[in-house]
Amino acid sequence: MKSILLTGTAGFIGSNFVPYFLDKYPNYNLVNLDLLTYAGDLQNLKECENHPRYKFIKGDICNRELVEFIFNEYDIQGVIHFAAESHVDNSIKNPGVFVQTNVTGTFTLVDVAYKHWMEKPFTYKTKYLSTIHNQPSTEASLPRFHHISTDEVYGTLNETDLFTEKTPYAPNSPYSASKASSDMIIRAYNETYGLNTVITNCSNNYGPKQHDEKLIPTIIRNALKGNPIPIYGDGKNIRDWLYVLDHCKGIDLVYHNGKQGETYNIGGRNERTNLQIVDKICEILDEVHPIKNIRHSEQSNRHPEQSNRHSEQSEESSLTTHRDSSSRHPEPNNRHSEQNHRHPEQSEGSSYKDLITFVEDRAGHDRRYAIDATKLETELGWKADENFDSGIVKTIEWYLNKYGIKK
Repeated sequence: MKSILLTGTAGFIGSNFVPYFLDKYPNYNLVNLDLLTYAGDLQNLKECENHPRYKFIKGDICNRELVEFIFNEYDIQGVIHFAAESHVDNSIKNPGVFVQTNVTGTFTLVDVAYKHWMEKPFTYKTKYLSTIHNQPSTEASLPRFHHISTDEVYGTLNETDLFTEKTPYAPNSPYSASKASSDMIIRAYNETYGLNTVITNCSNNYGPKQHDEKLIPTIIRNALKGNPIPIYGDGKNIRDWLYVLDHCKGIDLVYHNGKQGETYNIGGRNERTNLQIVDKICEILDEVHPIKNIRHSEQSNRHPEQSNRHSEQSEESSLTTHRDSSSRHPEPNNRHSEQNHRHPEQSEGSSYKDLITFVEDRAGHDRRYAIDATKLETELGWKADENFDSGIVKTIEWYLNKYGIKK
């Protein structure tokens, strides 16, 4: 039985990865190290908490003494490193936290891994060179450090190019700069010490369990509350959207079969502007949970004499609970702004699109990201199972269930 250290998996991507990985690999024990900062929530891993091959440890990846203890106590033989401060707006307000976690934390992890697994540069300890079925050790059997990163390290694109693994790094925010720095640290430990490392850079993820502050959860939550749906700038910034479980499957392939020292881009080939995203979500919600249901609920809740007060407020209170801890995505400041910037295609009150509100763009907002995943597809056989149209339906269904709303 091999013990794998996962970091930061109480967050969005990691909490989708853990149950997938536990189910697929019965020969792995998974140790999850997570500090449970604002984006980490153990409720995301409720289904795994009593699993015999899963162990949660609350702690900081910057705490070298703790990381060394975990490696020694569980004889960690692989690392999949998700943990990161990851919201661009927050990095603009407080860049120091991003440098500490994303740079110093990554250095601490990879340095402890190197010293635990290797005698000296390019020489693994004998215990990690054991043969498997009388075959010599290979890259796949050696302890491996897999670093999860982002396409934002590449900067911004023109209207036609795609990010490849050869695209020069050009980060434009404190967040992307800190992730680029951590990527370089991982690269250095492969080049300088021969550590078995791989890096994956992904495009924008979406799906179940995403933190409230992100774009898609903000759209869904605000729509279901009947609140303004804030969209930065002109809404024409483009992202390549990747369904989270497809990302998890890509990570799995690279961790097990990727070539040592290589980088692999993971992208969904689903380019959409922010306006296209919000329009699609509103169209689906218009069909499965029309906006008149929201307004009817609001009217009912204004009458205290209604007979079943608790049942009336169930949907509203569920949404309010989740909204209160949200959203770093910007909220419009006044109704005047909302009225002036309504989506032009819809009449008042007919659709969730009426709630779309344009707000001031954020500083350093990259115009377009798009991943070329050809290397992963051709070398390792990865293919996304979901396109955006299928993935967003699954995502909305998950959020409706989260908020206790029946279609």
